[in-house]
Amino acid sequence: MRRPPTTQEFVLDELRKAIVSGELAPGQPIRQDGIAQRLGVSRVPLREALKTLEAEGQVVYQPHRGYSVAELSLADLLEVYRMRQLLESEAAAVATERFTDTDLSRITDAQLDVEKAADSGDLVAMIAANRRFHFALLEPSGMPRLLRVVRTLWDATDAYRAVYYNSDANRERVRHEHESIVAAAVDRRADELVRLLDEHRQHAVAALRATIPSD
Repeated sequence: MRRPPTTQEFVLDELRKAIVSGELAPGQPIRQDGIAQRLGVSRVPLREALKTLEAEGQVVYQPHRGYSVAELSLADLLEVYRMRQLLESEAAAVATERFTDTDLSRITDAQLDVEKAADSGDLVAMIAANRRFHFALLEPSGMPRLLRVVRTLWDATDAYRAVYYNSDANRERVRHEHESIVAAAVDRRADELVRLLDEHRQHAVAALRATIPSD
């Protein structure tokens, strides 16, 4: 049974949702008093949550100005996705050799959740389900330290996923790519799974290049 979140975890989750949904847009100042009042929390857990987001690169702090949502950066995106390629390829290759029927059920269930969210146009739910899908693929690798780094990289780029998923064509592409990824996982074809995941990331980057200004 999942333990209840701490106040800081609750605030962090709410801030992430606000950034992903566009409620807190890139470049927008973060009014701490208003957010604390809306969430019914003190400034202490809010400050701690903002420090976490700052470490991830999702918000920036300027003296005398406070926190604001980070602007989207193509250079940051390319670096993060290159790091993901290196780390996730290793984890996926190892995981494929260890998949159990339970693992494959988790992967398939998460993909169905991605499709439901895509059909309803719920970007926040789609991003959450997509994350479950990808980590269901990687977690059987049994590499907790590597996956901690990968999770940090994912945390830093949820706002980019929101931009990508805002397109009907991109949501449909994700659906088809996930179907091929699931098939490779079920057949335990490690090389094919790694190749499909590489293409999956590359297509997202290519689409976002046209949206995010060059630094």
